[in-house]
Parts: sequence; structure tokens; C-alpha cells
Amino acid sequence: MVNTITASELKESLDEYYILDVREPDEEANGKIDGSTLMPLGMSIRNTKQGKLDDLKNKKICTYCASGYRANIAAIELENAGFNVVNLEGGFMAWQKSQ
Repeated sequence: MVNTITASELKESLDEYYILDVREPDEEANGKIDGSTLMPLGMSIRNTKQGKLDDLKNKKICTYCASGYRANIAAIELENAGFNVVNLEGGFMAWQKSQ
């Protein structure tokens, strides 16, 4: 399990993070975190393994999905590849509740 960040902590430091939404495209219809980049879990893992995200290694990344499970998987892959990453605790559901 990687480090997590709460919705309120993320709100206070949103501009410090590259926000990676690993949900599926149809889930984005329920809303998203402003400024986030949609990259479904499978694609994010492939892109990490293929080095396509290496330009993000100098940034702090926050992953999120609906509840946190898929984003944790993505965060583990990113962390194992040398990225500075946290997972949004409770996912987008927690983000919506904190609004």
C-alpha cells in the first residue's frame, strides 16, 4: 500500500500535484477533479512500464478512482517505477463528500 492523501489535504495542495484519474471514461460523467488527466488503470500501467510517463518523474502525482482500489494499484506501479506518488484516500467518492 502506498502513501495516501485525504481529500481535504489534497484540496490544500492541489496545485502541487499532477492528478491522475484511473477510472474508465464512462465514469468521468459522474464528475472529476478539475485539472485531472484521465488514464484508465490498464493504460496507466502500460504507459508506466513503457516509460511513456517518465517526464512526470520530477512531479508529485496523486492517483484516484471511484473508491481508491484501482488508484492504489496504479500508485504501486508508479512507485515501483520510481515515481513520487500518493493515492487519494476514499477516491472520488471522498472528494465529492468533501465539497
